[in-house]
Amino acid sequence: MNIMLFHSTYGLRPAVRAAADRLRAAGHEVWTPDLLEGRTFETVEEGMAFCDGIGKDELLKRAVLAAAPYSERGLVYAGFSLGASIAQTLALGDEKARGLLLLHGTSDIAESASVDELPVQLHVAEPDAFETDDWLGAWYLQLRRAGADVEVYRYAGAGHLYTDPDLPDYDAEAAEATWKVALGFLDSL
Repeated sequence: MNIMLFHSTYGLRPAVRAAADRLRAAGHEVWTPDLLEGRTFETVEEGMAFCDGIGKDELLKRAVLAAAPYSERGLVYAGFSLGASIAQTLALGDEKARGLLLLHGTSDIAESASVDELPVQLHVAEPDAFETDDWLGAWYLQLRRAGADVEVYRYAGAGHLYTDPDLPDYDAEAAEATWKVALGFLDSL
């Protein structure tokens, strides 16, 4: 599978590279574009402030330019938190998308969004201040209405970015469970 993996607001950190290596070891081709041009951050607040300065439209433009050379291959779009929201936006706009793997994040869905049974898998903490229960319920229904085949996995007690071993949110058990399920999902595509 060809996977375009987008980083979180923290930037292209070692955990993202390690995730890409894990996916490669499972036989996938993976690209990890650096949407922040080499910048990484120690706190979510610093990262969010920097991303706000760039602007959502510019981040999406950078993501589209990174994915464009590979989109004809039929990409699986994937991402962490902010990167998941970017991956979702690109996948819903790419008729050749093979799947969508969301780790720790979602995004708004346009009323006009329409996909043909796009396989989608979401892994998110429970509770998660960035992905509330009400939001996730509405998101799920909208994505199903758009035609996606959606699976949601919740991890009780885990922190928001629980797959990153360098952050306080890290939860080893939840992270391993996530990767086991996610690798199975990718193998099924």
